[in-house]
Amino acid sequence: MEYVVVRGGGDIASGSIQKLYRSGFKVIILEVDKPTAIRRNVAFSDAIYNGETSVEGIIAIKVNNIEEIREAHNNDFIPILIDPEGKIIDEIKPLAVIDAILAKKNLGTNKSMAPITIALGPGFNAGVDVDIVIETMRGHNLGRLIFEGYAMPNTGVPGEIGGYSKERVIYSEADGLIKNVSKIGDIVNKNDVLAYIGETKVKSPISGLLRGLIKDGTMVYKGLKIGDVDPRLKEVENYTTISDKARNIGGGVLEALLIMKNIKNL
Repeated sequence: MEYVVVRGGGDIASGSIQKLYRSGFKVIILEVDKPTAIRRNVAFSDAIYNGETSVEGIIAIKVNNIEEIREAHNNDFIPILIDPEGKIIDEIKPLAVIDAILAKKNLGTNKSMAPITIALGPGFNAGVDVDIVIETMRGHNLGRLIFEGYAMPNTGVPGEIGGYSKERVIYSEADGLIKNVSKIGDIVNKNDVLAYIGETKVKSPISGLLRGLIKDGTMVYKGLKIGDVDPRLKEVENYTTISDKARNIGGGVLEALLIMKNIKNL
């Protein structure tokens, strides 16, 4: 059985998870105990909170051990496990480990973890830390396979959508528990109050579709990305589906996995 471990279950990771699952691989997702994805309706990580979640008709369920992983696969579900350190990797001996945490740095993924190792975005040296790195920066090279060296460094500036870049992303201005007023999918106007962090109002920076908002009741800290407003109101039909960026990167991950299977005759 060809297990593929994906470290991280956020919205970008979920594009890769969908591609792998649909291509017949037995995917196992490893997550932290309190994921902070903001596009939660298209992130398998939400199953950590809810027990299960569905993204484009594919169901992920929270599991606790090897037996429950096997049961999930037998029922055609994707198992997701709280295991940020990847302790279960040695036990299940997967064909591949994919680092889709998108931490902008390597949190421990290395080539000794599996016959095939792939990582998304900055912080990994292709050919040294992992076999292949996938470019995650929007633009001409998005989804490109890197066999030597690094992906483009993090600029700290979100990609432009509908003429807006950093203006469309909401970062916490305070530490504390967030109390959401709005919900993902709402049409919002500039300066609408979307949530509260203590007494601090979280206002929409622009008008548009509220595409992402961190889970209600999450403990957030100043500077954490907590929301995303899409200025393109036509996207109201698309916010419940995997993004173009995530699909592009997912295609790169699947290609990288198949290439390495051929190279290593696995």
